[in-house]
Amino acid sequence: MEPLKKVTGVVAPLDRMNVDTDQIIPKQFLKRIERTGFGEFLFFDWRYNEDGTLNPEFELNKEHLKGASILLAGQNFGSGSSREHAPWALREYGFQVIIAPSFADIFYNNCFKNAILPVVLHEDLVKELFSRVNSKKGYRLTVDLETQSIEGEDGWKARFDIDPFKKKTLLEGLDDIALTLKNEDKISAYESVMSKKRKWAVPALAH
Repeated sequence: MEPLKKVTGVVAPLDRMNVDTDQIIPKQFLKRIERTGFGEFLFFDWRYNEDGTLNPEFELNKEHLKGASILLAGQNFGSGSSREHAPWALREYGFQVIIAPSFADIFYNNCFKNAILPVVLHEDLVKELFSRVNSKKGYRLTVDLETQSIEGEDGWKARFDIDPFKKKTLLEGLDDIALTLKNEDKISAYESVMSKKRKWAVPALAH
């Protein structure tokens, strides 16, 4: 997983509450066995018309939002099922930061495992951000994880709180596997000792 320290980019506003994981990545795409290829299906039922053409009324399909790396959303973002495909789709689409007044717990934790920074801001601050983003096409923010600060291109500023351990995993690019491998020497030493103690439990291989 790549480290995430500072993100500067266009903000895409999705002013909807209770956006659940089935809306983020519909269930028909979950049969894919890879962890990649989900970005094109992000918000599929909203992004596309029935004939497969882009829906011009959907917020993220606006021309000035192409390449946006920061998603601004409403309360309880990521509710519903625990599917990790949701952050996979968001990250592959290009979002590195999601700002909302609140997140569903499982989705929130899954973001940190997939190089996405979920930022919780007070609802009043989120409303103010929506106003600024909607008043200027291509509005840009800089989100600095190290200083836990946000700054808009117009000078707007805010700070956010984050669990120190979760902050460390993003700054160092550590997912669950990488965290485990940091103790590889200890794990190998333990396995070596236990294999000698448990010889009776493991049949010897024929030579």
